[in-house]
Amino acid sequence: MTCIKCYGICSLMDHAYFFGYGSLVNRATHSFSDTHHATAKGWRRAWRQTSQRRACYLTAVPDITCEISGLIAHVPNDDWAALDIRERGYARLPANSAISHPLQTPASLAIYAIAPENQSDPTRETPILLSYLDVVIQGYLQEFGEDGAAQFFATTSGWDAPVLNDRASPVYPRHQVLTPAETAFVDGQLAALNVGFIGGS
Repeated sequence: MTCIKCYGICSLMDHAYFFGYGSLVNRATHSFSDTHHATAKGWRRAWRQTSQRRACYLTAVPDITCEISGLIAHVPNDDWAALDIRERGYARLPANSAISHPLQTPASLAIYAIAPENQSDPTRETPILLSYLDVVIQGYLQEFGEDGAAQFFATTSGWDAPVLNDRASPVYPRHQVLTPAETAFVDGQLAALNVGFIGGS
């Protein structure tokens, strides 16, 4: 039997979990308590813009040659509708067969991604926010160490997008303060990718 509330993604006996591959990995940005390391096979990340957001954000795009790490989190009260509000601009896609995780109980799994028809390449008007990237990488450093954070850069496309240096006045609403070592790691990775900056100093 299928649960209408979950749009066919979960069964009535399953607990709902979603796979986070960006800011969700930084536990300081949310209050989800039931989280676990996981991997999604057949996906990679990409920087994309959408008309529903003022800056570009990460999305998941199909790639049979790639696997990305992240966290799965239990959807509070198995209420997908409430989570959809937090993830506005993204479509919720079933992902049970793609995600490896340590759960021992039945679970329905989803991944959020911008629908192809609603995304396009970033522009100077919709850059990557450095304050957002900082949050994401801080999370990967804390959860997966430097090797895992380096893998984030390697399994993400779109580094030709401009990066807005907004560290001095963060635009991202869930921004965090990085340690000097974390800041140096982010800056070093971006320098290696020859990323172009706009704004800031």
